[in-house]
Amino acid sequence: MQLNGSEILLECLLEQGVDTIFGYPGGAVLNIYDALYKYQDRIMHYLTSHEQGASHAADGYARATGRPGVCLATSGPGATNLVTGIATAYMDSSPVVAITGNVAKNLLGKDSFQEIDIKGITTPITKHNYIVKNAAELADTIREAFYIAQSGRPGPVLVDITKDVTAALCEYEKKTPRKVERLSKTIKDKDLNAAIEVIKTAKRPFIYAGGGVGSSEACEELRLFAEKIDAPIGISTMGIGCFPSDHPLLTGMIGMHGTKTSNVGVTNCDLLIAVGARFSDRVISNVARFAPLAKIIHIDIDAAEIDKNVETYAAIVGDAKLIIQKLNAALPKLSHSDWVSEIKKIKEVSAETYKDDGTLKPQYILERINELGGMDSIVATDVGQHQMWACQYIKRENPRAFLTSGGLGTMGFGLGAAIGAQVAFKNKTVFLIAGDGCFRMNNIELATAVEYDLPVIVCIFNNRSLGMVRQWQKFFYDKRYSATTLDRTTDFVALAKAYKAGALNVVKKEEVDAALTEAITARKPYVINFEISKDENVFPMVPPGAGIDELFSE
Repeated sequence: MQLNGSEILLECLLEQGVDTIFGYPGGAVLNIYDALYKYQDRIMHYLTSHEQGASHAADGYARATGRPGVCLATSGPGATNLVTGIATAYMDSSPVVAITGNVAKNLLGKDSFQEIDIKGITTPITKHNYIVKNAAELADTIREAFYIAQSGRPGPVLVDITKDVTAALCEYEKKTPRKVERLSKTIKDKDLNAAIEVIKTAKRPFIYAGGGVGSSEACEELRLFAEKIDAPIGISTMGIGCFPSDHPLLTGMIGMHGTKTSNVGVTNCDLLIAVGARFSDRVISNVARFAPLAKIIHIDIDAAEIDKNVETYAAIVGDAKLIIQKLNAALPKLSHSDWVSEIKKIKEVSAETYKDDGTLKPQYILERINELGGMDSIVATDVGQHQMWACQYIKRENPRAFLTSGGLGTMGFGLGAAIGAQVAFKNKTVFLIAGDGCFRMNNIELATAVEYDLPVIVCIFNNRSLGMVRQWQKFFYDKRYSATTLDRTTDFVALAKAYKAGALNVVKKEEVDAALTEAITARKPYVINFEISKDENVFPMVPPGAGIDELFSE
């Protein structure tokens, strides 16, 4: 049947099971928005306050569901406003499909109004991108974009469409989406056998799990693997939720703000098995001192990650779930009781605690969110001290229930991501852990949450400063607090109420439970401004250039 390009786009989205789009209209996408009006009973469009909010919402939707999130923006500034969100998704391997409009084909290259080469701009931060100048190529391009976003290592794909294509008539025939298969052809027996032999002979094995475990839905396989080889396991920021939080083999987060148990465990192990992790600099710190006694096995879906940051002894490329299943089937039950006991003693002695002096502490707030929100709630974070406290104290059993910008560290990510998660799971409780600096960047999306009655609970850890940068200035810049003190007069409670959201101010420990309970039961957008001390710091911490076992806590 003959449809115009905009209708073909929406039909292709329906083919892919898409019923939700986050976006903002403009001249180059007017035809698409006209079609959305006709398709509104099948595709729900969420109008955000800013295109960056739309990209983060699509990302949050993708992370929470495992399905591609879709965002839509017009040409020029609309498209460039998506860039930070696309880069955020790229760094954390999140399947986002970004659709942008561009000027008509005959106006390209002429510095036309709101013309921008968004394909060129986003080439380094997408798995693939396209500009569609021919309506006959549109349907297959959209189909390929969704396949690429989901296959192998997930990631964002951008499709730029010239305005004339969105209006042109073309023949459309519905097609069944190409099935996304787990990557198995790269899993070689010789690689498996090399890993199996070194695992069998190790005396002090340690597992390092990252975001790829959640992406491949390999959490249960990983638990069985850790128990079978009797190895302690530490997680990256992106790996939070991939292993049971109360499991005796779990040692906590690895790296700059990781636990002493994890960091010492990595330093002292004789075999480090990395699963779905990319050896970020925030994990390894001084590469010469990272796992100095260990042979390293790297399991990853992306061959480009092998030997990129650390030298490996053995590597297996492919889907983590399939690889761990094969290892579990081939390996005998192993015992490393002395090593596990040694790690357990370090964990008991160095358990990360905070001084409860009766004042309002960020760690206490997070403990109460765990208790009152329940394990079924979803927690998103912005970036900074509050993010690291959340990584340390929020307990989750599902990696899709903890959403944070790990690779790019995007301040302003959180509220959009929380909105995307809340759209995906309307009946769940969704928290955003934010700093006052981050909230200044994204509070405009409160209007989106209120407009669509999305009961996101924003918990501002308000220390009147850019806390993480200030912490670095305190310890490494002789307390020269340059541009990090935010003692401004903004009343966040009044601001939230101006958006018609619920709002509370909390200054005492005794007020926390009542405030959280009120926000949870209200089932409306809520902002709680927790006033904490600007002198609260995230500990433990590894100094820049040090080995990860050289943590300090004061």
